[in-house]
Amino acid sequence: MDALLHAISGVLTLILMGLVGCILAKVGWINAQNKAILPKLVNYVSLPLFFIYNITHAFSHDQLLHLITGSIVPFISIAVCFILSCIAARFMAPKGRRGIFQSSFTTSNTIFVGLPVTMALFGEEAIPYTLLYFFANTTFFWTLGNACIQSDSSAFSYRNMFTPATLKRIFSPPILGFLASLIILICDIPLPKFFMDTAQYMGNLTTPLALIFIGVTLNSMGLKNIRFDLSLSGICIGRFIIAPLSMFILAHIFPMPELMYKVFVIMASLPAMIQTVVLSSLYKTDTEYATLVVSATTLLSIITIPIYMVLLS
Repeated sequence: MDALLHAISGVLTLILMGLVGCILAKVGWINAQNKAILPKLVNYVSLPLFFIYNITHAFSHDQLLHLITGSIVPFISIAVCFILSCIAARFMAPKGRRGIFQSSFTTSNTIFVGLPVTMALFGEEAIPYTLLYFFANTTFFWTLGNACIQSDSSAFSYRNMFTPATLKRIFSPPILGFLASLIILICDIPLPKFFMDTAQYMGNLTTPLALIFIGVTLNSMGLKNIRFDLSLSGICIGRFIIAPLSMFILAHIFPMPELMYKVFVIMASLPAMIQTVVLSSLYKTDTEYATLVVSATTLLSIITIPIYMVLLS
């Protein structure tokens, strides 16, 4: 019962912050013209500083080197899910949607949902494990996931996959912030107190800004437009059953700390990445379908997150 109440409390905290975004969108304070500032603030400002402050405070040099070996588990889990998504897409998704299906089936929203969820449910101790899953998830999304979504376009060519623009997306500011924090820790580089204080204050903006953006996005999507068909049902099965189940099995093959196991399972069970909509729009594929996938899985996660917290207790 305590685990259930804790999970519900954590999810309600996230819902209330997301509700702020819905209200701000309803009253017109945040609209189609200015809402892009929210993900930009998260991706370019608060999140890189969040990583630098929290990683350098959460680890010692020796702890980091030991912990990095645990990142193999999320990579294996994501690879397994991708293989299964390729098989499922042949039967459950029509052409023109298979790339979005595969990417959404495989990758989760580790930043805009995962980071605030794990912070609310497990506290700051979960940050290192959240970052490990983030690294594996983001690496996949901006490589194979990006290629899958691009392949839905009628103008798709394999030559367009390997471009400087694709490389730039892989090494995004959050990834660069993550890698910079690892270098700082491994090389034992001292940073001045005023910089670390700034990183702490700015990094703390990440969770509320991310959740406000989700609220704004859900408001613009419109709940009445959500309709479940075979392909959307397949994605939900992948996101909320197959991905966490694969992590559960792997955790019993590769021994790991209990908190790492719980964080990895929760991270694997999260909704599809919001950036799927951005890439779908960029490559002129089925943006309506991408929006439907993100909105439906995000709403369902309100139910599935407490369920997994109880199962993990």
